[in-house]
Amino acid sequence: MNATRVARHAGMELRMLLRNGEQLLLAFAIPLGLVIGGLLWGRQFGLDGNTFPASVIAVAVWSTAFTSLGVATGFERRYGVLERLVATPLTRADLIAGKALAACALVAIQAVLLLAVALGLGWRPDLSPVAALSATTATLLGIVAFAGLGLLLAGTLKAEVTLGLANLIYLAGLALGGLIVDQPPWLPTAALGSALRAAALGAAAPLPLVVLAAWAAVLTLTARRFFRWTS
Repeated sequence: MNATRVARHAGMELRMLLRNGEQLLLAFAIPLGLVIGGLLWGRQFGLDGNTFPASVIAVAVWSTAFTSLGVATGFERRYGVLERLVATPLTRADLIAGKALAACALVAIQAVLLLAVALGLGWRPDLSPVAALSATTATLLGIVAFAGLGLLLAGTLKAEVTLGLANLIYLAGLALGGLIVDQPPWLPTAALGSALRAAALGAAAPLPLVVLAAWAAVLTLTARRFFRWTS
């Protein structure tokens, strides 16, 4: 894996993501709507205002690193974009790392925007240095894990199948995956949600970090092994 190639590819991927209206809707409009609605009216429906913005950041990571990245890559593969990359020095590892790095950059923009809006609406997380480090680590591991899953689908299935299956898994993750409320701790979505909610309360969450690290390693290696440039 070459750092220069990865950085250049990440820049290209980020520009492509920011030019896609559907991806911008998933990346910014929906999470912002959730934060604003949750903080203004969420308590009427039993939402915990102390941790809800952290849950929305987890949702943003899930939508960007898994759904947006997976669907976009699936159609790049279908239309021969990835096939043309075969003729370049870019390797599978470079491709996966570049896409994950682009997702990291987009999530960083999302997080800054969501935090600014939440703080402006009166949210005051009890962040300690250890909790902040835990949240950052969990977010990075979550991006790698979700990107690995998205690229595994995109690199092995037809684009239309990837589109349908990715959206189905995305909705299942929202409803049952522990992004908003705690669910089975072995799920990567649940681990990320738990880690970020704990950080908002000033605590670190070692077990979710272990779960996320395991998923990140397995999904990245699996995607690298089975990813195909052409459909």
